Amino acid sequence: MGCFECCIKCLGGVPYASLVATILCFSGVALFCGCGHVALTGTVTILENHFSKVTSDNAMLTDIIQLMQYIIYGIASFFFLYGIILLAEGFYTTSAVKELHSEFKTTICGRCISGMFVFLTYILGVAWLGVFGFSAVPVFLFYNMWSTCAAMKSPMANFTNIDSICVDARQYGIIPWNATPGKACGSTLGDICNTSEFYLSYHLYIVACAGAGATVIALIHFLMILSANWAYLKDASHMHAYQDIKMKEERELQDITSRSKECLNSYT
Repeated sequence: MGCFECCIKCLGGVPYASLVATILCFSGVALFCGCGHVALTGTVTILENHFSKVTSDNAMLTDIIQLMQYIIYGIASFFFLYGIILLAEGFYTTSAVKELHSEFKTTICGRCISGMFVFLTYILGVAWLGVFGFSAVPVFLFYNMWSTCAAMKSPMANFTNIDSICVDARQYGIIPWNATPGKACGSTLGDICNTSEFYLSYHLYIVACAGAGATVIALIHFLMILSANWAYLKDASHMHAYQDIKMKEERELQDITSRSKECLNSYT
């Protein structure tokens, strides 16, 4: 076999669907974890500088955000390994399907592992739907602040008293009600919207939300692939069981024929 034929054979065994899903999953998780981590840090800076200048007021929020950042580290590590495992499972299943009519045999353990991956991927997909919805909350909050600032700066706006327009972070439960000042009004709110922390955090939250959505799509893609692969492995096991029974019956028939010939020869 030449080099070209070897390359074609190798490319034929690549699980392209699993490869695309893995790349999409890695990209989505990387965007969510990286952008979410930086956006949370920027959010703490905005709250400490403009909404809760007393350290004791936002101590619990700071601890929660640090915990979320550690969770992000764990999510990134877990999905890096899980994506590689699913890609390896795709290579294994593709090889099993390609060798369906040869001496390659799927084991019960292999089918059980494929079924376990289907169940685990389904659970992770449901969990990431929740993560996607949760990641949309800060986007909504930052969008409200940005739209309020844009409305105050609009030449079409006709406000009698701009200082009466406020954004109160306490009403969202982010900081306690005794936080000082707790809200930003008028020109102060406009200055907050012009800071680099607000601009960067707002756009990073949008990207993180998009990354969570991409991860959900990747897990749905993986779920379809794993379900199809499990069905292929099940069909392959049935096919091999049928071939084993057929070969056994053919051997028995040959043995009966050979014994009959020997009996006839002995009589003659």
